[in-house]
Amino acid sequence: MLGGLWADLTDLVLPAECAGCRDRRSGLRHGVCPDCVTALRALRPGPARPTPAPPGLPPCHALGAYGGPLRETLLAYKEHGRHALARPLGALLAEVVAAAVGPVRPVVLVPVPDTPQAARSRYGDHLGRLTRHCARRLRTAGWPVRVRRPVRAVPRPDSVTLDSAARAAAATAAFRARPGAGPVPPGSSVVLLDDIVTTGVTLAAVSRVLTVHGLSPSVAAVLAATEKRHQR
Repeated sequence: MLGGLWADLTDLVLPAECAGCRDRRSGLRHGVCPDCVTALRALRPGPARPTPAPPGLPPCHALGAYGGPLRETLLAYKEHGRHALARPLGALLAEVVAAAVGPVRPVVLVPVPDTPQAARSRYGDHLGRLTRHCARRLRTAGWPVRVRRPVRAVPRPDSVTLDSAARAAAATAAFRARPGAGPVPPGSSVVLLDDIVTTGVTLAAVSRVLTVHGLSPSVAAVLAATEKRHQR
C-alpha cells in the first residue's frame, strides 16, 4: 500500500450518511464509516479482463468488483456530487496504477475523457479530479508522473441504453485525438485510467486512438470491474 489511505477516508467532514453503506449513524462525521474503510482497505488490485475482450484492450487492473462499499462510494462521488471523495478514491486508484505498472518508473496518466454533457450531469469532470489526486499520491510515493489529455470525447448515446454491439460501435466513433498529441518520453509507461470497466469497449477505443498517435498504453487501471451477466 502507498500509505495514508485511512486518513484520506476518515478526515472528511461530510454528511452523516456513510458513502459506502448509506447508514446514518449517530455522530458520524466522516465520509466513510470505519466498517466501510476496513472493507475498502482490504481490497487488493488485480487483473480484470472482460470476456470476450474487445480488440485493442490493454492489460487491465482493477481494485475490486463493482459491488459493496466500493460501488456505493463511487456512486456517491459520481452521481451525488460528493466531490471530497475524489481524494480517497484517487488514492485507491494510485494503488491500482502501482500494482499494474510494477517497479517505480516514469508514468503518463491518461484519463478517459467525458463529453461536456456527461461532465455536466456528473457534477463536473469526475475522472479528471480522480486523476489529479492519483498523480499526487504517486508523486508523494516517489513516482515520476505526468498527466496528459491527448484525447477528446464527442457526443454519443448513453451506453446504458445500448446492447453490446451498439456500445462497441458507439465507442469506436466516440473519441478523437487532440491536435498536438505526440509521443511520451522514452522509458515511460502510459497508463489509461477509468473508474469502471464493464465490456472494455471504451478503454479499447481510447487505446486505439492513442496507439495511432504514438501513445500506446502499457496498461489500464480502474477502480471497479463489473461482472457480465448472461441471460439464461
